[in-house]
Amino acid sequence: MKSRWIDVRSADNRDFGAFVASPPTGAGPGILLIQEIFGVNEHIRGVAQQYALDGFTVLAPDLFWRTEPRVDIGYSQADFAKGFGIMQKTDFTKAVQDLGAAAGALRALPECKGKVASLGYCMGGLLSYLTAVSGAVDGAVCYYGGGIGDHLGVAGKVRVPILFHFAAKDQYIPLTAVEAVRKAFAAHRSATVHLYPDVDHGFNCWGRPMYNQKAAVLAHGRSLEFLSTL
Repeated sequence: MKSRWIDVRSADNRDFGAFVASPPTGAGPGILLIQEIFGVNEHIRGVAQQYALDGFTVLAPDLFWRTEPRVDIGYSQADFAKGFGIMQKTDFTKAVQDLGAAAGALRALPECKGKVASLGYCMGGLLSYLTAVSGAVDGAVCYYGGGIGDHLGVAGKVRVPILFHFAAKDQYIPLTAVEAVRKAFAAHRSATVHLYPDVDHGFNCWGRPMYNQKAAVLAHGRSLEFLSTL
């Protein structure tokens, strides 16, 4: 497995960084991995490598580059405050455009063979959903995407398979929002919503106290099964 940083050209003709992890086989389908508010940090790079070992070519773009390039922070209260502050300054319309550019860059990589899906966590879960709305990817996986429930007016624009993972004890996403997502996608033939009992927001991140190994493994397996059908 190999990893490196590359430059991606934005729609407004500027360059920003993206971390790329390639599979041991040298090539595979693409995953556009979308960060949390903590940047393309050690965990996100680890997730990229995890999926690369599963046979995917993974590209994780630096979505905070317009405010502070290469943010790489942990999970202390100070880190959370910093990441949240940068997120508040982030133009999500431009972020989705940057994700479209990143998806194009991923498709152009020689080691990317096949379809490209987005996969994101928290803020990245929302952006994975919005990237599916934009039509830039062939499928989308959304882990505990905060704010998806506030953007269901565009759910009908999602024409690709989509998978949602939610935590039953999420302190940021109420169960009413999860049910609203279920209802909005009830008629979508390739949409699945999974709710994990007794776990909190961020259960996939092994660097945080809410990490839950069983839920993380189950969700990872379901994500792989989903990605294998694209």
